[in-house]
Amino acid sequence: MIKVILWDMDATLLDFLAAEKAAIRFCFKKHGLGECSDEMLARYTVINRCYWEMLERGEMSKAEILVNRFKTFFETEGIVTDCEKEFNDSYQIALGDTICFRDNGYELVKKLCGQYRQFVVTNGTFVAQERKLRKSGIGELVEDAFISDLIGYEKPSVEFFDHVFGKIGQYDKNEVLIIGDSLTSDMQGGNNAGIICCWYNPYHTENTKNVKIDYEIDDLWQLEEILKKHE
Repeated sequence: MIKVILWDMDATLLDFLAAEKAAIRFCFKKHGLGECSDEMLARYTVINRCYWEMLERGEMSKAEILVNRFKTFFETEGIVTDCEKEFNDSYQIALGDTICFRDNGYELVKKLCGQYRQFVVTNGTFVAQERKLRKSGIGELVEDAFISDLIGYEKPSVEFFDHVFGKIGQYDKNEVLIIGDSLTSDMQGGNNAGIICCWYNPYHTENTKNVKIDYEIDDLWQLEEILKKHE
């Protein structure tokens, strides 16, 4: 029987791409960099993903990736500026101010309250994630939120999940389910922790990472059927 649900937040409960787009465009205006087109945003998304994967592999610190991704982006777009750090500082705040749920995820988490212990596990920055948890209302529904900035380790590291279980208590591995969109962060993390992995894959992306998936869904509410199988 599943007793614990570990929720990823960005691109799982919340529409990260919508928030990212709004935050970057706001920061472009704030820092006098002109307009940011959809094509530019698409190129940034690729750059950002590459940097986060470097973080997950332990190749670069979070402080480095947060600034360097924008430095690379600006260089790619031919934007001459040295405001990468200030831009990122503004971006973290703006990112936390845009709340858009995927699949009405708030109502799902609310419905599962009292039936399962629910927690958020996220690699986002404390500044952005604290704002998201508060403004979305998710922070009031889950028992706790584990943010990598505060833990000192990132998903998918064993150390991140050791910290989580050290706080919530020890459970049999088949009593804990993690749900998230990222193969390299959430699902690999679930593999490393030995828990049940539910891949939220709304865009039907191919699993090319050799990561073990127990369940795959394209709508968050399909989680209810999975939970029923484990009653």
